Amino acid sequence: MGAGLAGAALSAALTRQGWQVHLLDQASGPAQGASALPVGMLSPHVTRAPTPLSRLSALGVADTRHELERLIAPGQGWQPTEVDNRGHDPGRWPAALVRPAALVQAWLGEAEASQRLSTTLGANVQRLRRDPITQQWQALGASGELLAQAPVAVVACAWGSHELLGQSVAGLDAMSLPLRPVQGQMSLGPCQGEPLADRPQRDNGVFVPVYEDSGLPPQWPGRIWAMGSTYERGATHTDVRETAHERNAQSLEALAPAAARRLREDLAQGRLLGWAQVRCASLDRLPLAGPVPDVQAWQEHRQQAPKARRPALGDFPRVRGLYTLTALGSRGLTLAHWCAQRVAEHITGHTPAGEADLLAAIDPARFVWRAAKRQA
Repeated sequence: MGAGLAGAALSAALTRQGWQVHLLDQASGPAQGASALPVGMLSPHVTRAPTPLSRLSALGVADTRHELERLIAPGQGWQPTEVDNRGHDPGRWPAALVRPAALVQAWLGEAEASQRLSTTLGANVQRLRRDPITQQWQALGASGELLAQAPVAVVACAWGSHELLGQSVAGLDAMSLPLRPVQGQMSLGPCQGEPLADRPQRDNGVFVPVYEDSGLPPQWPGRIWAMGSTYERGATHTDVRETAHERNAQSLEALAPAAARRLREDLAQGRLLGWAQVRCASLDRLPLAGPVPDVQAWQEHRQQAPKARRPALGDFPRVRGLYTLTALGSRGLTLAHWCAQRVAEHITGHTPAGEADLLAAIDPARFVWRAAKRQA
């Protein structure tokens, strides 16, 4: 469930391994949510000392760059570049400008070519249910109608994962699944003439002085500049607002003052374009990628054996056949495919590739597991 970067990456990963995949999304097409961003930045997450996010980003950037080079011609969904970090950890870093929908379409196209992918759009999944007789997971609509069923279900609905998992799994509350909505707005317009910077600039947001892509029209001009996006925690609206344009202008002043003046001029004259959507982040800003914890089974075990020691994270009870890939935040381009491969390895029964502490850092059970440690 979910046909954005996460769902498309996982569909591709599973069909490569011979699985039949049924992909559902409530929109009329893939990449209609946060993955519909006109242009995004694929670049390292630079920190003074290694962190789980910086290490994951290093793996993810290399992995996604390989996928771009393998599947998409430059100019038809991405282009290589460099980005100047300003402020925090200044420096110039290799990067790529990417239209996420192009990568989504490429992954789905590859999966469809294998004849192992079927897709249902306009499928508003309200709840999941595991049939006690067939042991199949059933995706149910608003009236309880059956939309799809399979022995394995994966929730990859970004912020929508919070409600769907919460309504489908007993005991999975906001404490054990601490997801947060983060609304973001990008300001953009047609790039006419010379760009107002030599290369992308990043500090509080990213300024893209020029991005040219044959897949941008007809929704957007074929050659654009862009600034953003904002980062509004807790907001779930998707309307473009003048106040967010002004926040982008304020951030842009520190990167390219002439571009900030143009943004404000275009806004005043009604020429400025905008895009807004809701991303999903976890409490610790790391993805959730893997089997869903069985909180009810753990609670029952604790009642029966109150003095029992807490199991290792890998041995924590899981809901059979249910997985999630969500909370990619603003790092969907970087992390979607690398994390999707790890989820696919869980599903196929293989040991996920990666360092143990990084795999633990993205384990969906980590929050309830930590809570169990505090309760012990």
